[in-house]
Amino acid sequence: MGSYSSNHLRLLSYTKQLASHVNHGRHDQALSLFHHIHSSLSLDAFVFPLALKSAAALRRSHLGASIHALALKASLLSNPFVACALVDMYGKCASVSSARHLFDEIPERTVVVWNAMMSVYTHSSNVAKALELFEVIDVMPNASTFNSIVAGLAGLEDGSFKAISFYRRMLDSGLRPNLITLLALLPSCVGIASLNLIKEIHGYSIRNDIDPNPQLRSGLVEAYGRCGCLENGHKVFQSMKERDVVAWSSLISAYALHGEAKTALDVFAQMELAKVKPDGITFLGVLKACSHAGLADEARMYFSRMRDFYGVEVTSDHYSALVDVLSRAGRLYEAYEVIKEMPVKVTAKAWGALLGACRTYGEVDLAEIAGRALFEIEPENAANYVLLGRIYASGGRHEEAQRMRREMEERGVKAAPAVLAAVGEPWGRFAVCGYDFLFAFGYYSPFEEVIGWIFKILVYDDLLSLFNKVTDHDRFWLKICTGASSVMFVVDALLQVGLLALSFLPHKIGFWSGYSQGYVKYVVCIRCGTAFA
Repeated sequence: MGSYSSNHLRLLSYTKQLASHVNHGRHDQALSLFHHIHSSLSLDAFVFPLALKSAAALRRSHLGASIHALALKASLLSNPFVACALVDMYGKCASVSSARHLFDEIPERTVVVWNAMMSVYTHSSNVAKALELFEVIDVMPNASTFNSIVAGLAGLEDGSFKAISFYRRMLDSGLRPNLITLLALLPSCVGIASLNLIKEIHGYSIRNDIDPNPQLRSGLVEAYGRCGCLENGHKVFQSMKERDVVAWSSLISAYALHGEAKTALDVFAQMELAKVKPDGITFLGVLKACSHAGLADEARMYFSRMRDFYGVEVTSDHYSALVDVLSRAGRLYEAYEVIKEMPVKVTAKAWGALLGACRTYGEVDLAEIAGRALFEIEPENAANYVLLGRIYASGGRHEEAQRMRREMEERGVKAAPAVLAAVGEPWGRFAVCGYDFLFAFGYYSPFEEVIGWIFKILVYDDLLSLFNKVTDHDRFWLKICTGASSVMFVVDALLQVGLLALSFLPHKIGFWSGYSQGYVKYVVCIRCGTAFA
């Protein structure tokens, strides 16, 4: 009896040490300790999950398989936590099929084990398989079951509606959302500009005492900002007792997104006064704010401050943002010099910003350089060919413009056709010349006229000329209706490669068209970029 008690106490002490190693990322030490424990004591169900977590973190499948064999020898495969850790390990170290093979062999699968297998599928971007597994689950699902799939769907390019639908299914089942649910759902709310659902999540978090969580509040600041409700986003920010870099960055980005450059830069100044060190995301917001206000010199100053004073790693996104600022300000050759001197790989964002500005300022020779670079980076993007062809045509170089069309044909590059496809009433999608759009319409709207009007704008032979005819008082106003919510948008007169700028301006009504107000409910949501992106 004394020997058992002594061994139990030793195992308990070792387990605490093992947990400490794992929780602090000391996985090599954890596995060495596990080997020592195994050689001297009988292992229990608490030790195996810790060792498997370290094996998974280090991607050591051979060690994971050895631990699996020991678990089988100890008859612990039926333990839900051991089984869950094994499924997770195989999913991360070996393959999804290995994890599924093990899952199928587990004799008594609890909800924890089912959740682990679904998580393996969603983390491998195979949400369809996770959904298939959900439909055949033979135990009562819990919140974690739904959370895994909501997060997986939200991560898909066209998964926002599906994620929200699955969330509604969770509510219908009687389960209560938790913090993980809300964090997973917020990106989908932004994806469809559902301000009402963001408010629903916010209200639920307050009623259920989840609201104080700083991660959720930062997420709400970003979500409100992206959906045009800057006032609510600012209120959430002000309610935070402790504001970390994520919260500050979210607010700066929200103001920058909507062209509120002065406010965004004021918030950044307040952040510095609060002694919160900005990171790369913060400076991306600052640079975008400078871009919208044409503050090229200030952008260069912030760029230098980021690199030299704060020691923030400068990424291709930062360089692309600086190129965008300089390009919009008409300093095209200065932007080109930045591209040539970039110590990181030049992306399509940088060349695209330069090419779009060349169209605006009629710089044909530089446009040719940018266009050719884009053809190498993304050879199947029709928008680059179309834009360079139009720049040639605007500069009177019609032979080169014709050559662009022939080159597209030779390379097999095709502009997206004007195709309508149902996504689920009252939503639909259409694509024109490389642009991908969502649309919706009111029940009494003359659908054909709405679509015809939208196409008239988008397929106009000289789109910039059309926009340039619109004065500050005559903007294209479009109303987005997402079920219970309505959000107003205005299309600004900015055109970049593959992107029309879309500015969220709530509580304003008006439009420029031949149709009378109230007769048409417009909806156009540009899918290939955010406002002023």
